[in-house]
Amino acid sequence: MSNKLNHSMSLAKPDALDISNKQKVALSAGVIGLFILALALFNTNFPNKALFLTLSLGLIIGGIVVYSREAYLSKLEGIKNDGVWFKSISSRGVWGWIVGVILTTFYIVLYFFPKYLGLGVDGAENTGLISLFDPLSHLLSGRNASQWFVYGTLYTVAILAFGYKFILKYRHNRYQQLRTVSVMFFQLGFAFLIPEFMYVMNNDLPYYDLKSIWPLNYYIFDEWSVNGFLSNGNIGIALLIFGILSIFVFTPILTYKYGKRWYCSWVCGCGGLAETAGDSFRQLSSKKMSAWKLERWLIHTVLVFSIVMTAAMVYSYLGYDKNDFWLTRGVFISLVIGFLTIVFAAVMLFKRHELGKDAKYGAIGFFIVIALLLIMHYTGTTDHLFYIKAGALRSAYGIYIGSIFSGVIGTGFYPILGNRSWCRFGCPMAAILGFQQRMFSKFRITTNGGQCISCGNCSNSCEMGIDVRHYAQKGENIVRSSCVGCGICSAVCPRGVLKLENDTMKGRINPTEILLGNDVDLMDLVNQK
Repeated sequence: MSNKLNHSMSLAKPDALDISNKQKVALSAGVIGLFILALALFNTNFPNKALFLTLSLGLIIGGIVVYSREAYLSKLEGIKNDGVWFKSISSRGVWGWIVGVILTTFYIVLYFFPKYLGLGVDGAENTGLISLFDPLSHLLSGRNASQWFVYGTLYTVAILAFGYKFILKYRHNRYQQLRTVSVMFFQLGFAFLIPEFMYVMNNDLPYYDLKSIWPLNYYIFDEWSVNGFLSNGNIGIALLIFGILSIFVFTPILTYKYGKRWYCSWVCGCGGLAETAGDSFRQLSSKKMSAWKLERWLIHTVLVFSIVMTAAMVYSYLGYDKNDFWLTRGVFISLVIGFLTIVFAAVMLFKRHELGKDAKYGAIGFFIVIALLLIMHYTGTTDHLFYIKAGALRSAYGIYIGSIFSGVIGTGFYPILGNRSWCRFGCPMAAILGFQQRMFSKFRITTNGGQCISCGNCSNSCEMGIDVRHYAQKGENIVRSSCVGCGICSAVCPRGVLKLENDTMKGRINPTEILLGNDVDLMDLVNQK
């Protein structure tokens, strides 16, 4: 047994907030790596782009790895969230705002002004930052880099490097390790490498991230995308069918069995970045009731927008003659109305008692609006399904939801709004999965209220803004549509109060059963059962 003094056991000062010399060196290495990217951004002409790109990414990854090892392996296993509200970067301090401004600026330039990153226009060669990534792009797919390749590379590097940090931090928790390895695998393989290899094998195929499902992948049913799949033989048709099956078969089955966590915390790239690079900001999510009300209306409004936009886009390129193709405009509209009616009727018949008043009114209102707009097909004289050009709807959705909300705000505001603001307030995929999780899923977080000491660790660490302590104090199961099943609330609980479970749907929701350890009526409640 080592006789070395373990300072983490000190009662006077268990964890100093200052960093070690090794961490300072690691930070310096990471900053140098970022500085190389900054030099490329300002058109510095590197003699060997491949070498400097490797050096830059290597320094960034190496700096994160060394810093993380020094931060966590030098201490005993356990959650190390102490000090997060005293560090400027993780408590909306000066450094937090600086990082937020830098990230937001980067996303604005990426989405709307890629030429300032060096993107070649009209066949011109790339310059600046994008040209630095040309060697890697040529290696993987034989083409010049684009702004999206640069973004995808940095995105993947962030998930891999900070994923390693996350694994060290939660190295005592098997669940956290497995799901982190999962998001790292899906990002590197399915989102980054496979699309590049698919381009090499067939460059006519549309870009397709196999794990990105509609409505998160909102362009999969655009005319150019569908034509791209159909014109590429069996492989293209297979990918299109896989995309449709993912929506109506795979997603409902997996969500029924495991809740939305199978996607949001194990597969999704947005969730992967939030859980790894955004882990330091999870405590910044608002737990206010007003934020919860805004969340419920906003995310479902985005979902309705995505359904309307997609229906209009598909409608715009379908014809009227069934001899040309069986899926005519009339058949498509009938299918959409029929599907929405079945879902609406099923919820109202079997789950109406589980809905809040505002949810009932919202569901009825949204259904009436969509139904009335779709009925216009049979009574209107315009070729536009919603009296608005489908292209205009698609452009508006792409700009305001796909770019500004998910990118600029969703990721750029990590240090300000927390790491899951997009997942919580805007992601239509999260809305669909959350709806099913709340209504038709076996997943729940069970609570042992008698053991709760009301420390608040669970609520503080919930990235989705759920006041977990409120449920734990009452011994009430947590069955919230917004819960992504990350399990951090359970991991940080010092008393083992919370547990993620998949059980029968019977008894999932128990809002009237308040179990406290010193409740004088506890035995009466037990005897009633």
